[in-house]
Amino acid sequence: MHIVTRGIVLRETNYKDADKILTVLTEKLGKCTVKARGCRRKGSALSASAQLLAWSDITLLEYRDRLTMTEGATLELFPRVRQDLDRLALGSYFAQVTEAAAPEGEPEGEMLALLLNCLYALGELDRPLPQVKAAFELRLLEAAGFGPRLEGCAACGAEQPEQPCLHLREGLLYCRACRAGAGEGVSMPLSPAALAALRYICASPRRFLSFRLDGESLNLLSNAAEALLLTQLERGFQTLDFWKSLQAPDVK
Repeated sequence: MHIVTRGIVLRETNYKDADKILTVLTEKLGKCTVKARGCRRKGSALSASAQLLAWSDITLLEYRDRLTMTEGATLELFPRVRQDLDRLALGSYFAQVTEAAAPEGEPEGEMLALLLNCLYALGELDRPLPQVKAAFELRLLEAAGFGPRLEGCAACGAEQPEQPCLHLREGLLYCRACRAGAGEGVSMPLSPAALAALRYICASPRRFLSFRLDGESLNLLSNAAEALLLTQLERGFQTLDFWKSLQAPDVK
């Protein structure tokens, strides 16, 4: 049976002499494993569609519960992301996180749209990379059902907590004084501006990058979003470590 869909490559692994095994997030099938036969041969019609972060129209042959890519026509390769090592490293991190969070074989339109939008933002929008990264991490957690609860302090109920902080394991907001009596666990500090941005991102599934934040508040937002994602997904990411190794000392 042939299946025609669109998909983006989340991971590529060389296989045998000229093939690749791909993890692809597709519109119709969700996340799936696909073999691309001969895609590494010179002149292969599949070579462009079988590379990391390639968004393509693809045709898949399903046989004995295995999928093989038989046709591919690229729709977007995000060239400005590929031409900059910082952006490519961050885009690779986005792909690895999406692979970790997306369920196997279930359509996941929200995560797919999020990944495409954030890759576009990396290449085309004038936004600081830590802002795009934080927005991706928070929206990914929302899509996966791990978004934080940000209505107010979980202890006293204050809508605008004094010296706010985010409890990573619980995903709850606290005043600093209230947090001291709330038990064990790691919390990340937030400024009022960082909290406002965090709330905006989590409540805005479409225009989640339409805000401005810089300086220390952006650092606080970025650090909190990253720590929350790593805690909730209970794992680290080599692509994140590599991206951070590329950053100047003042970028957290």
